[in-house]
Parts: sequence; C-alpha cells; structure tokens
Amino acid sequence: FAYLMRHRIYNVLLYASKYDVFVLEEDGRIDEQLFNEYTALNLRYPPRFTLVSNEEEANELLKNQSFELIISMPSGDSINPFEWAKGVKMKFPEIPIVVLTPFSKSVSRRIANEDLSAIDYVFSWLGNADILLAIIKLLEDKMNVEEDIQSVGVQVILFVEDSIRFYSSIVPQLFKYVFTQSRSFMTEALNEHEQMLRMRGRPKILLARNFEEAISLYKKYQNNMLGVITDVSFSKNGQKNKQAGIELCRQIRAIDKMIPLIVESTDD
Repeated sequence: FAYLMRHRIYNVLLYASKYDVFVLEEDGRIDEQLFNEYTALNLRYPPRFTLVSNEEEANELLKNQSFELIISMPSGDSINPFEWAKGVKMKFPEIPIVVLTPFSKSVSRRIANEDLSAIDYVFSWLGNADILLAIIKLLEDKMNVEEDIQSVGVQVILFVEDSIRFYSSIVPQLFKYVFTQSRSFMTEALNEHEQMLRMRGRPKILLARNFEEAISLYKKYQNNMLGVITDVSFSKNGQKNKQAGIELCRQIRAIDKMIPLIVESTDD
C-alpha cells in the first residue's frame, strides 16, 4: 500500500471574482471546510487553496509557485476562464484545469457554446465543499490509476454521465460511499499507520462523458473493473444518442458476463 497514490494534489490555484471569493469565505473558509471533509473521512494531506481574482495575479503565481490543479469560477462577463485556460495549457500542459460554475440555465447555455479544449472538467458549484473533495480525488485517481493497477491491481468503478449538474451531485456521493466502505476494511490492519496506508488501496473512480471515452476506459481497465454505472442518453460519434448507455452495456456484457452494470437516467 505504501507504493500507491504517489501523485497527489497539494496546492490548488482558485481563480474567481472578488464576489465569489467573498461568498466562499462567508460560507466558511474553504481550506477549513476541506480539512473537515478530509478528517471526517480519515484522509490525509488536504490541499492548500490560493485565491486570486484577476489574470495578472494568477499568471504571476503560476510563474513563481507550483500548483497541481487550477479551479476557475466564471462569473458574468468579468471572468472568461476559457480563453485564459488556453494560454495556461500551452505553458503548463501538465496542470489540470477545472471550471466550477454556479448552476443556472444561462451558464449551461454559455458552456455549450464555449471551446472547452483546454478544460479538463466542468463542474457545478452546488453550495458545499463535497464537490471540491470529489474534484481533487477524481483527478488524483486519474493521475494514479495506471501505476496503481500495474503495481497491485487496484480496482476501478467506471461512471458514465454527460450532464454537468448530475455528475456534480453524484460523484461526491460515490466517493463518500467508497471512503466509508474503505474505512471499514481499515480495521483489519495491525496499527494506525497500516490503516492509513490501506485507504490508498480503495477502488478508483473514473468519469467518462461520452461513449468513446467510456468504452476506451472499460477496455483499458476491464480486468480490474468492479462495475459500471451509466446514464442512458449521452454523446456517441459526436451526436446525442438516446440509447448510448444501453449499447454500452451490451458491448460490455458481450465481453464480461458477470460484471455489475447499473443504469441511471431521468428519462422515462
């Protein structure tokens, strides 16, 4: 277990308007909330957040400090993270960039028309720090999955969903279930140090947002796949397909007769 989860997120640059920074601070210090989430779930190494409210500040910090993650919160017309992200990706291609937006129809419409080539994930801010924990753990899982599977055969849960609003609420719940379950396995270890190391062996959660991404992840990690949770309607070959989830299940079932498949949808 000591060799698992080698790549971690320690420093996060949070680029948001002064108003959003104020709201986040008013909701309770973001570091404190995340620290409480980590300690409640018996996790170590909560990351530190550095808050900035303009591009110059953000660019200056990126030059002088190292960050493992950038979270940007667009607000009205004052912050356009999509253009700025392209420039950052060219200079720092290894740093993942996540856009965290307040949930509204106008924001959804705007995102649908934006070029998201430089953005790794888009999430909806639904008002609590669970989402920050989920973003960090999702990215850490993505960074570590290959090495951890090769070294000890850690298992994987694949979640397929294209709706930003839905995966923003479901991914934090998935992580909480996995952490809680892992905590019950920890008690088998001999001492506290061993228990903490055992947490690293928990299943990884991978998020796919279209058919091609889902089938590629499944085929890559099929020998270590615990199960698949999928939506029904999502993009296939660049077009919205109302039966994509069913087709995905058919293809997976043809390869593995025993794997658990869960289908969730808002469609009747």
